[in-house]
Amino acid sequence: MSDEEHHFESKADAGASKTFPQQAGTIRKNGYIVIKGRPCKVVEVSTSKTGKHGHAKCHFVAIDIFTAKKLEDIVPSSHNCDVPHVNRTDYQLIDISEDGFVSLLTENGSTKDDLRLPTDENLLKQIKDGFAEGKDLVVSVMSAMGEEQICALKDIGTK
Repeated sequence: MSDEEHHFESKADAGASKTFPQQAGTIRKNGYIVIKGRPCKVVEVSTSKTGKHGHAKCHFVAIDIFTAKKLEDIVPSSHNCDVPHVNRTDYQLIDISEDGFVSLLTENGSTKDDLRLPTDENLLKQIKDGFAEGKDLVVSVMSAMGEEQICALKDIGTK
């Protein structure tokens, strides 16, 4: 045994993996898939027959859940694809700051202040108008692969 001390730099986070593997042939429409490193919702799946080299291929057309960009990928159906862990959480809207960040109330009573207003014009207008009218608003926040974004809005009555 040596007398030197060993220091290890931990670069990994202690959370669960951002994605999990799933066989390409089992991914269906309205499921999720990672294409070009982006979490996407599948809008179309077509499977080709096996060719002379033996693999049936799955052709995925999917929309990025944060940017709404359309992405495509072709994967052999027997291979694994990454599927993102997608979570939706509801928070009550407390405040909108001048610089475009929102203050949200979590279930345990603490506040979450690290989220920007959505880029979708329609949703942005609904949130700002509802907040200005003094309505009690609940926003749905979708999170996947370390990104979060407000994706929906519910009105639970006036204050």
